[in-house]
Formats: sequence, C-alpha cells, structure tokens
Amino acid sequence: MTRVLVVAGVASGVGKTSITLGLLAALRRRGLAVQAFKVGPDFIDPGLHAVVTGRPSYNLDGWMCGRERVLDVVTRVATGADVALVEGVMGCFDGVDAATEDGSTAQLAKWLAAPVVLVLDAGALARSAGAIALGFERFDPALRVVGVIANRVGGPTHARWITEAIRGACTAEPLGAVGWDASLAMPERHLGLLTAAEGALSPDLVGRLGDAVEGGVDVARLLALAAPLESRAPSPTSRPAPARARIGVARDAAFQFYYAENLDRLREAGADIVWWSPLADTDLPDVDGLYLGGGYPELHAAALSDNAALRKSVRRYAEAGRPIYAECGGLMFLAESLETVDGRVHPMVGVLPAPVRMREHGLTLGYAEVTLAADTPLGAAGTVARGQEFHASTLGPVPAVVPRVYAVRVPGGRERAEGYLLGRTLASYVHLHFASSPGLAAAFVDACARAR
Repeated sequence: MTRVLVVAGVASGVGKTSITLGLLAALRRRGLAVQAFKVGPDFIDPGLHAVVTGRPSYNLDGWMCGRERVLDVVTRVATGADVALVEGVMGCFDGVDAATEDGSTAQLAKWLAAPVVLVLDAGALARSAGAIALGFERFDPALRVVGVIANRVGGPTHARWITEAIRGACTAEPLGAVGWDASLAMPERHLGLLTAAEGALSPDLVGRLGDAVEGGVDVARLLALAAPLESRAPSPTSRPAPARARIGVARDAAFQFYYAENLDRLREAGADIVWWSPLADTDLPDVDGLYLGGGYPELHAAALSDNAALRKSVRRYAEAGRPIYAECGGLMFLAESLETVDGRVHPMVGVLPAPVRMREHGLTLGYAEVTLAADTPLGAAGTVARGQEFHASTLGPVPAVVPRVYAVRVPGGRERAEGYLLGRTLASYVHLHFASSPGLAAAFVDACARAR
C-alpha cells in the first residue's frame, strides 16, 4: 500500500527542497520505491526529484488543474510506489492570493488527506520555533501537521532547544534537526536553482543530503506518520493510444522545462515523442510536429545562434506549415534575435518577427488563464486553459499584422492579447498545463497527424 506525506515550509527559502531531496535519498537507501510530487508550477524541483528517485516527478497544482485532475495523477503515478512524498510550495498556506487557499500546499494536503511535516529555518530561533510551529498547527484545524523538522541549526545544544520548544508547545512531533552546512546549499541563479540538466545535483551531493537527513531526522518515525493513500477509481484515459504522429520535443541544457503530465497526455493521445537538441543537432528529426518548451536559451544564446543549420531547418519547417508549439524559452528561440544582458544580440530562428531582450532586473511571474480567440494547433476558438509565466525577458515590438490568438487574464488582473500564430506555429510566454484543459494534447496530436 502506498503511503503519502507532504513536506511543507513555513516560508520560501527555509530549505524544503534540500530536506525533501535528503528524505528521498534516505528512503531510497531503505529499498523503497518513492514517487515524488511538487506542489505548484515549478519546473526545477521536479527535475531534481527525478535524479534521486529515478522516476519522473509530477506537479500538483490546485489552481491550474483542479481537485479531480490532481487526484487522478496522484492515483495513476503513485500506484506501485511504497511512498508518495510531496514537496510543498512557498509557505504552507501561500497560494494564488492571500484570501484563499487556492494553489497552496495546505489545499493539496487536504485533498490528499495527507499528513504534513513542517520545515522551519531555525538558524535565528530558539523558543520562538515552538510559537511558529504552533501557529501553523492551529491556523487550519482541517490540516494535519504531524511533525516538524528544524533546518540550519547551530549545533547539538541549539537542536535540543528547538526540540524542547516544539515539544512543549505543539501536538506535532519534533522529528529532528539538520545542522547548517554551506556545502549542502543548492546553487542558484536569476530564475532559481540550477537545474538537474546542468548537473546541479551530483551523486556526491545526493549522498551528503541523504547523510544529513539520516543523521538528524528520525526517518523511521517520519515514515510511520505517513498515511495510506486513499483509494480512488483510476481515470478512464491513462493508457497511451496507438502512435499516430511523431512529435519532436526539444530537450537539452537550453530547453528542459516540460510538465511530465503534458508529455504523458501527448502519448495518451497517440504521440510518439522524439527528443532532439537545438544545441547539438544540425537538422530536425523526421517528425510531424515540434514542441519547444521553456528553459534557459539566454545562457546558450551564442551556441544556439552559431548552429545556423539547425535554425534554418526550424525556419523552413515553420514556413512549410508544419505544426509548432513553443512556450517561453521556445518563443525566445523562434524570435528574430535574443539580446543578452551584456548587450550582445544573437540571431535566432526568425519565425516570430520581433526581438527578445533579457532584463537584468525584474521578473514576469504568475498564473495565467488563456482563452483561445481563434483556432490553433492546441484547440478551437473558445478553449480555456491555465498555466503560468516565469521569465526575465521582454518581447517586441511585435508587428500588428501578427495575429494574437490568446486572451490572457491573470488572477485579479486585466485581460491582454498574447499568443502569436504564424501559419501553424503558435508561440507564447505562457507555460500551459495540459491537464487544465484535457483536449489540448489531443488537439495538438490531431494537428500533427494531419500534417503527415
């Protein structure tokens, strides 16, 4: 029977990811099959999880996908695992806004009827750690906070103080403390942690994270606190259909951000996924459509630009009317040029007749709901889907003659036009989650199959 546990934080930056990775390593050492999940829209943490577990990690996002689709994916992919470990997002109760629990770790934990282990940064705390843990324990009586892990303690005496403070104030159990160690910090950059594709999580670091958790946390007790995953009827569609279209998915150090469920849904709709690299390949594979996901093309702008043969191949593919779906980093690659923060301008594919410029300061970050204003390779006019934006670049100006086929609305914001359709090429900064609108994957596979 699969058991489930949620690892939540009192805030961003308390070390949830490091603790989660250490727990995953510790559980794997016990010979357990572990299925990892990540609350929210983040791409980086699931990639790190997969390095440790050896299986894809899935995003669980209440705002983008809703309760039924979240529970469906947990039921489908956790089946057969001994433990389902869910890493939270930001602070436990943080989500789309400050008035509701939408999109929060707490919401997901309640949907799953899963107990929560709270991670707090104890570096500058003593008895106050008990007050913080007690506040989280009592804030929502429907949430079961069963344990607390103190991170970044200063030594054995400090760890004992933290333990005594939590034990004296809370019903939740103090499960241990992990000492401060700069060598365990995950390397970061302008858009978050370095990624698994860049080697951010070496076998040595995985081992040291596992050692730190094993040495400071009562893993056996934590495992005993995990709850059985509630049984649920499987979704009627979860088996790949016979392949009817080959879709080339760009994957390398520059393009690596894909929701695992998006790829699953493409396969279920009849796609044969073919990996290719805009950095290393000089020509496109023999495919019926292209999917260019997000990533860090700005870090590889010179190499992408120097690969003129591949850029020309992609441009000809688009000009021939073959279906292309590009999001965020994929949009940047299809643009006319990419200007990096040092002021250098690198020619890109040129399908989208507008430049992209990196910003040294400022991010576009947040959820977005998209309504298709016209028929596209992802679906017919009127289709509604949800996703998120996360980028440090700007596009434009885009000529007015280029059709905008997305009506984009952010929570609490105004509607704007985006989503650029050039022939059968659709490019946008929005990362759409295909589970938010189940017809997206089938529509794209249909478009690719018709192009054969």
